Amino acid sequence: MEVIEVEDSGGYSLKPNRLASEDILFCIDVDSESLVEMKVSTTAGGRPYTRLDAMKQAIILFINAKLTISPDHRFAFAGLAKSAFLLQKEFSSDIEMANSALRGLTVNSSCGHADLTQLFRLAAHEAKKSRAQNRILRVILLYCRSSIPPQHQWPATQKLFTLDVVYLHDKPGPDNCPQKVYDALVEALELVSEYEAYIFESGQGLTRVLFRHICTLLSHPQQRCCQDDIDIPKSLAKKSPVADPAPVDENTVVSSQ
Repeated sequence: MEVIEVEDSGGYSLKPNRLASEDILFCIDVDSESLVEMKVSTTAGGRPYTRLDAMKQAIILFINAKLTISPDHRFAFAGLAKSAFLLQKEFSSDIEMANSALRGLTVNSSCGHADLTQLFRLAAHEAKKSRAQNRILRVILLYCRSSIPPQHQWPATQKLFTLDVVYLHDKPGPDNCPQKVYDALVEALELVSEYEAYIFESGQGLTRVLFRHICTLLSHPQQRCCQDDIDIPKSLAKKSPVADPAPVDENTVVSSQ
């Protein structure tokens, strides 16, 4: 919101500003690294619980929470192999359509390099349609490749949408370079984003960490603080209680001797 100084009062007021409803395009990595197992036992069906399973569950959690905040938000889905491809072209608030799109998302083989150019083209095209309806577009990319920095060709002057990233990766080793990948993702989101964009990463394989990151992304791009200033979640560590000063009896006579 715009801050306006109020004359003659020495104070400030916030100019009312309605937040635009969001069209959110989820793009899920379908490289074979999406099948790396998370640190939980198995799914209800007895098979290993993978990054892809966790990402799907996190997305459904996000959508339900976002629609609780405002039922006017809409969602669409894409996958990322060598380049992006659409799973559901039309944006919708229907949770069953979201479930159907995610059920159809599968991983077949290693995709090799990842080019984000097509994703940015799709997002820019949809962003123009969103703007015509007084909405804004956001892309949430869930990326899983530990040794393959994404590539793209995109002009620095074209900022039509906001790109958030959740990066799940292996620990650094001889065969991977997650820091290099992370740096490339930061460069991409800074290049294309219209509003404040966030990037979160985890190499721990913990579902709760992924869920924490996806919940932080519920924040609306038009009212975000800088990511460096985020102070959530709060620590649950116990704090030592502050000792109350001993009560003083007002009738007590203090000797001056």
